[in-house]
Amino acid sequence: MEFFCYHRDRPGSAALRDELIEAHWSYMDGYEAELIARGPTLDPSGDVATGSVHIVDLPDPAAARAFAFDEPNYQAGAYRDVLLRRWRNVLGRTMWEFPGGREGGDRYLVLGFGSGEAADLTPPPGDDLIAYGPLLSDDGAAWLGTALLIRATDPAEARAALTPDRYAAIEVHPWTFGGRR
Repeated sequence: MEFFCYHRDRPGSAALRDELIEAHWSYMDGYEAELIARGPTLDPSGDVATGSVHIVDLPDPAAARAFAFDEPNYQAGAYRDVLLRRWRNVLGRTMWEFPGGREGGDRYLVLGFGSGEAADLTPPPGDDLIAYGPLLSDDGAAWLGTALLIRATDPAEARAALTPDRYAAIEVHPWTFGGRR
């Protein structure tokens, strides 16, 4: 089962995150084989982390909750909240298999929070999608929205990957490939 996990930073937690970076990376190293994508969201300047995205393939919702809530930054109080949802890997690949590579162009996390009938179950055309899939209920039966990672020229272009009138809200966050450099 695939899961989308987005830890949002608590304001003022940058120093704590810096202090825990090795603990975070070591924790994620334990999930290397299960990770589909990972990386921080950033403020508009690109200099300050605002959250941490992990898309991971785990056996069940209990394992996903353990993954999300045992994470060192979460345990230390660096995050203000966690979005954890079942997810389906529509592209069938990891971010490391993205043909565009790690460098070049701006990258974004786009979250569309569902309202009504399922939308955007088929990804938009183009070569800029890094990860794409629906956000689902724990049992996988209900569509709750869409989450994607995309290379785009600006936030407006990233937002345009989703059908605007089909969502209660759409968030766009600057994002970058994560992991050890």
